[in-house]
Amino acid sequence: MVEKTEFLFDLAPFQAKVTESFDLAATRRRMVLWRLDGGFGTDPNLRWLANRNYHFHAKGFAGRRAANLAQKVQRWIPYGDVWLGSVASPVDYGRPVRVWVKRRLEKGQYKHSYYVTTLKLHSMTQAMRLYDQRGQAEVEQFRNDKQGLHLSRRRKQLLVAQQALILLTDLVHNFLADFHDLALADTAFNGFAAKRIVRDLFAIEGNLVWQDGELVRIELNQEHPHAERLLVCLKKYCGQG
Repeated sequence: MVEKTEFLFDLAPFQAKVTESFDLAATRRRMVLWRLDGGFGTDPNLRWLANRNYHFHAKGFAGRRAANLAQKVQRWIPYGDVWLGSVASPVDYGRPVRVWVKRRLEKGQYKHSYYVTTLKLHSMTQAMRLYDQRGQAEVEQFRNDKQGLHLSRRRKQLLVAQQALILLTDLVHNFLADFHDLALADTAFNGFAAKRIVRDLFAIEGNLVWQDGELVRIELNQEHPHAERLLVCLKKYCGQG
């Protein structure tokens, strides 16, 4: 039986923006890893990445294929509360790949999903762990943006306004990540995520003193318990420390 695979999400327009932003020449693409969930893990998307010399670590799209592949697994290996089994690739992606199936027990029935990677990893468990780390990163990022930047509390009636809000939130998210790495790392504030940076640090009262268009002094309310240490971080971030 021939399976029908739909191209749910087209990576091409998004990848074009990424290539432009990060200057990903053809010779550098082999150093880039795309980690994709099931919606993006279609055959056309994975072939598209493989043909452009990218690495990918993806959950395959098509539940029926996962069930069919599960029947070909010869040995299941326990992994937490699920099982993993290696199978041959059902598709020629134009380059070597590793494929494995995950089996889980749900309401007395086995459910299956499958995964594809171009990476040369030591084991299926290492490959599965790498994929699971992707999910954890998303959860932490979304949680920080919702709580720290109040993304879930702000809603615009017009679609274009909501899109602009999301883009601004992404900009702030990137700024906070940059500020944390350059100013807060290796300090008492190293464990602060977006919520605590905005709530406990950026809410400190103070003044910025400008002279001839340049920042010459930062003043913070010295009664705040974080003021003195934050002032050192701000000077460091501005290149004055």
